Amino acid sequence: MVVKICANQDQLSHELKEQAKKQGFDPVGIARFPGSDRLQLRSAALQRWLKAGHQADMAWMASSQRQQADQLLEGMTSLLAVGLNYFVNVQRAPGKLLVARYAWGRDYHRVIKQRLRRVGRWLEQQRPNCRWKICVDTAPLLDKAWAEEAGLGWIGKHSNLINTQRGSWMVLGHLLCNEPLTPDQPAKSLCGKCQSCLEICPTEAITEPFVIDSRRCLAYHTIENRNPDLPENIVRSLGNWVAGCDICQDVCPWNQQSLPHSNDPDVQPRDWLLKLTRNQALSWSDTTWSEQLRGSALKRIKPWMWRRNAASTQTNKPPTLHNN
Repeated sequence: MVVKICANQDQLSHELKEQAKKQGFDPVGIARFPGSDRLQLRSAALQRWLKAGHQADMAWMASSQRQQADQLLEGMTSLLAVGLNYFVNVQRAPGKLLVARYAWGRDYHRVIKQRLRRVGRWLEQQRPNCRWKICVDTAPLLDKAWAEEAGLGWIGKHSNLINTQRGSWMVLGHLLCNEPLTPDQPAKSLCGKCQSCLEICPTEAITEPFVIDSRRCLAYHTIENRNPDLPENIVRSLGNWVAGCDICQDVCPWNQQSLPHSNDPDVQPRDWLLKLTRNQALSWSDTTWSEQLRGSALKRIKPWMWRRNAASTQTNKPPTLHNN
């Protein structure tokens, strides 16, 4: 196969984004290091968040690399930011246990890395001396801030990235490189005066716009909390959630519009995730859980945690949202 070589920076940047779109990413954008003043404000906000203890037991959030992206790749000058839409035309079965939408399909970390690796190899063909590195949300990178910088969307008051066409139902990936690329315009915030996400959170985990206290967050406790019992205030508000939480995204006006559904096979839901009952969650053996979660981002939740979370739902009223 003959590869057409891009002659200049603008052409290379345009074609790089086209290559990302061919891999199923949309939106896509480019940012230049060190970024605008707003990125520095995001870094300062992270320090305030850490100082307040909002990270709970997630000590990795304090990594120094999160403040300086060029520590992840020596000589970094640019990055390609990509979004993978996971909003599918499927509804949860009523009355079942609830799992956050992002985890319905294949492990998005693997999906994004595999696809961005193809984009990186294409870039190597264009610029043989180019060095690049792939980052997903397990890397110490301010991923949402850099996606905002690249024009994919803005960070909403619920801390998720929002795109005008796709809402907030997307996971992010980044391709860092030492090749100068033409940046896109950073996104502008369009949340306005809306407070829907703050008002709906059952535990008031969104303590103020853009600030999430993990110690109050249902998603944190169902996925990251390694204690044998969940806090009483979490149990009272858990509803039927056993893995993550979509409440603040469900009510976001940008998710209430008619959104494009993804037909990507990698984000289509595993059938059992939409029909999981409390009895199943409590009775499945560790082996059964391992089999069901093979290749899933939810493998981070250990079998005993699934049983703990499911057991905590018994005293809760059924949720009134989450079937949209």
